[in-house]
Formats: sequence, C-alpha cells, structure tokens
Amino acid sequence: MHRSWILLAALLAALGAGAGTAAAQPVIETWGYALGSVVLVSLVAFVGILTLSLQAERLRSVLLYLVGFSAGALLGDAFIHLLPEAVEGGFTLPVSLAILAGIVVSFGFEKLIHWEHGHFLHDHSGHDPQHCAHQHPKSFTWVNLLGDGIHNFIDGLIIGASYLVSLPVGMATTIAVVFHEIPQEIGDFAVLLHGGMPRKRALLLNFLTAVTAIAGAVIALAAAAVVEGLVGWLVPFAAGAFVYIAGSDLIPELHQETRLGRSLLVILALLLGIGMMAALLGLE
Repeated sequence: MHRSWILLAALLAALGAGAGTAAAQPVIETWGYALGSVVLVSLVAFVGILTLSLQAERLRSVLLYLVGFSAGALLGDAFIHLLPEAVEGGFTLPVSLAILAGIVVSFGFEKLIHWEHGHFLHDHSGHDPQHCAHQHPKSFTWVNLLGDGIHNFIDGLIIGASYLVSLPVGMATTIAVVFHEIPQEIGDFAVLLHGGMPRKRALLLNFLTAVTAIAGAVIALAAAAVVEGLVGWLVPFAAGAFVYIAGSDLIPELHQETRLGRSLLVILALLLGIGMMAALLGLE
C-alpha cells in the first residue's frame, strides 16, 4: 500500500485536530486511550507469523477481504466521524476546500514519493514469501524498514489527533488503522523474507518499526496543548486523505477478484467496515 498520501494530512491533523475539544475530556483519559491504541496498532506487526502456514492463494483471498473491510472502515471514519466534527459550524466553503486539499495534496505526495515496498497484493500475489529470498538485495529490506517506521509514526500522529477530537472518534480511527495495517504488515513481513532476512529477525525488526507509532501519538497529544484554532480545516483535510487512500489504493485492489460469489463477499466486507464505523456512533 502507498503511504505518502497520509503524510501532510497526519502532520497537520496532529497539530490542530484537538483545538477547542481536548478540554472537554480528562487529559489523563485522552493520553491513556491514545497510548493504549498505538500499542495495539504496534502489536499488529506480529500478524505476519500467522501467514507462514497459509498457501499463497488462500492468503490472497484473506487479504482481499481484509482490504475490503479496511476500505469501508476508512470511508466510514471519514464520513461518519471526521467530517461531522468538521461541519459542526456549518458546511462552509473553507470546509469544502479543505476536503479537496486533502485529496489533491495526497495525490501529489503519492506521485512525488513512490515508496511501494510492502504492496503485497499487487506485487507479490501468487508468490510464496518463504521461497523468494533471492529476488531482492538485502539492502532493500532496510529501505523497507525505514519506510515502515515512518509510516507507523504517522499512524501514531493520526490516532493521537483523533483522540483529541473525542474518545469515540479516536476509537473509530484506531479500528480503521488496525484493519488497514493487517494487510500492510503482512506485505512488509513478506518483503523482509524476500530480502533474505530470517523469520525471527524479520518479526522483531518489523515490531520495532511499529512502535514508532507511540512517538507519533505523544507528539500529536503534546502539540495540541500549544496550537489553537486550526481544527476547522485540518480535520476535513485529514478526512479527504482517508477518502483518497480508500478510493485510490484500496478499492482498486478489490477489482482483482472477478468471480461473482467472492466479489459479493468483498462488497459485504466493505459494507461491514462502514457498518462498524456507524455502530461506534453509539459510543458518542
């Protein structure tokens, strides 16, 4: 999966998403939920070990349904949680422009920065990661780890910023990120094995890059204490970025499945992702 789409949205949202809202909930509670969530996201790095016993075709099918659910969760989080927060003061022109900016800037970043390691479904479908150790030089595995660390740091920024809006929004965003991370981490694990890295070392290093999410959350929470007044356009900006990644990167993956029965299951997975985000409204 591409990661560059999220960079600017996350950095800006981390600085501004909590303006005027963080005071409505206890600081300790906000920090506790946010840090607990990024720890959970970090543990997703170990999901790769569960794929070693799966055949390539079976793994591809499972990942396809997870990608469908992830796309639904990201769209649901954007339209059900983030955007309603952004339009509380009215659906004004600045809000519309911020949404468009999130989409356009994400596209621009993705075109400029092509970090495509870990694009498992597209680049590695049909291949067994345990038997591809000589397809990539070992130096590529370190590039993969560096990119993964930056990606997870940005995830931490997003989660921290979301909890500054409210606890339910933070929980919804965490769930969306977790289900997006599962296929992502499986792909990253496969790339490390492709580069000739032993399984145990690959799992350990993959986890160490994942814990950078904790640093991202801490920075987001701390920044909110000194930055004011930006929530009106930064939250819709982040929502636009979520819509972009779901529509540009995830949903196109779902078109790989052309059989009617499985296609219906993929659509169902997408609807379940949206439904979960809607169900979380009950927490508000």
